[in-house]
This record gives sequence, structure tokens and C-alpha cells, in this order.
Amino acid sequence: MYFSAWANSAHPWTEVRDFATAVENMGWDGFWYADHYMPNTPDGEPIAGNFNECFSVLSALAATTSRMRLGSLVTPTTVNHPALIANRSATIDQISNGRFVLGMGAGWQINEHKAYGIELFDAKPRVDRFAEAIEIVKSLLSKERTTFIGEHFQITNAPCEPKPVQSPLPILVGTGGARMLRLTARFAEEWNTWGTPEVAGDVIQKLRIACEKEGRDPATVRTSVQPLFFLCASDEAVEKLRPLVPADRSVLGTTAQIVDAVGQYKELGFDEICVPDFTLGNSPSERLDSYATFWNEVAVHFR
Repeated sequence: MYFSAWANSAHPWTEVRDFATAVENMGWDGFWYADHYMPNTPDGEPIAGNFNECFSVLSALAATTSRMRLGSLVTPTTVNHPALIANRSATIDQISNGRFVLGMGAGWQINEHKAYGIELFDAKPRVDRFAEAIEIVKSLLSKERTTFIGEHFQITNAPCEPKPVQSPLPILVGTGGARMLRLTARFAEEWNTWGTPEVAGDVIQKLRIACEKEGRDPATVRTSVQPLFFLCASDEAVEKLRPLVPADRSVLGTTAQIVDAVGQYKELGFDEICVPDFTLGNSPSERLDSYATFWNEVAVHFR
């Protein structure tokens, strides 16, 4: 299995840079970064606070790291025009010498759309827009010129140069919805979801059904999952914490119990475990200690 880190966008750039360097040196396989402009809020209201821009950070990390894959998790097509997505992605792939993964999604976070006056759209037109965008992006990244006349996007004889180092540059779609899974099967190289083994196991089965409907071998889609990991010192600590965390996406336990959970993901067919730093410490040193523990006491069993 592969193991990748995910840094909180609220951390200062220098901390993110040092964190990425440290986990790469530990041996981690990849590094993900969210494409949002502010923290999410339950009421959909905009909120102030430091939140670094995804492609700027990934461009910098492309130049300061040397081995790990780097990816957006995920870029909303409500906010970003597909031509911009393609050109940014190709450039980062050039800077990183073929290590970039373009994560794409239809968009969902209400407060950033509200704050910046960007239409979020209802579910159907939002996915319609995504379907056009991913087709355009794939074409721009691979063909000399692209013309596309759709309901939401129109481009004419458009170039995207230089092309990425990778051919194809891998596109990941983060989703669990039925139509989005069909689009994943049709266009993407990779797929990502949230959830515990029980929740994620249900969605990966839906992905396999979508692949069958699209005439695609599910084994050709690289799959990844991220729960919120909570490393606990004892069974008592686990039970004390359990009522306080989201049940559908939290994996709590001692390192031995986390190993069991990762084993369940492997049995379900997941290729990669993404580990967000959101729950793994309150300071840079605490988070690095948690990642070292995870790598040395959990990931080692699946390498």
C-alpha cells in the first residue's frame, strides 16, 4: 500500500514546507493539499483566518521536494476554469518532474462561494459543469489543440503548453455520488473518498459497479481513502474519545488497532491511505512525532 500525508491549509507556509520535507525523508509516498479559500463552517457563513492557496503551495513544494507525489484534494470546477486547471497542472508537473496528481471535484463548500460571489449551482448543473470541465482538462493535457462547445464552457483551438511530463497526467476525482462515480470511471485515473472501512467499503463497491457500466476494469482505477486518525495510548482513551468525534469518518485506536483498520482498507481493495494532520497534534513537533509513529508502527506492516 501507499501512504500519503495531508497538511492543514491553515498552517503557515514555512511549517508546511518543513513538514513536507520531513515526511518525504521518513519515506511517505505522497502529499495532498486542499483547494479551498477558507475553513468550512456549519452555517455556510464566510469566516476569516489564514488559509493558503493550493496551487501556489504545490508549486513551491514541487521545487522543494524530490520524490513524493503531490496533489490537490480536490480542485472545484465551480471556482476554477478548466483551462486554468490544465495549465497550472501541466506546469506543476514540469516543475516536479512528473510527480503531480490533479484532484478534481464538482465543488461543495458553501461559504467560499458565498463570500466571493461564485455560483455553486444546484446538484445537476454542478455535475454537468464538472463533466464538461474534466473532459476539457483531459483534452488540453494530452492533445495539441482543443475545441469544446458546451453549455457551461466553450474553448476554441486552445493549446496547453508545455505538456505535462506524465502521459497521462493522473486525474483523481473525489466523490461518492452515483453520477460522479460514472464520470470517474469514464475519465479519471484515480478516485478518493472519506470514511471508516464500513463507509468507504460501501462506496468503493459503488465505484466498481460504475466501472462495469462504463466498460472499464475497476483495477485500472487507483483508489485512496482518508479517515480522521486518532492515535490513542490505551483502550480507555479510545472509548473516552469515541463519542466526541464524527462516527462516519474517524478511526480511533492504539497503533495495533490502527494496523487492524488499515488492514481492513487493504482487504477492501484500497491502494492508498491518506493521513490528514488535523487530528494528529497541536504543534508541528507533535504532528511530526505522530507521522513518525504512524510510519514506523503502522505503515511498515503494509510495505
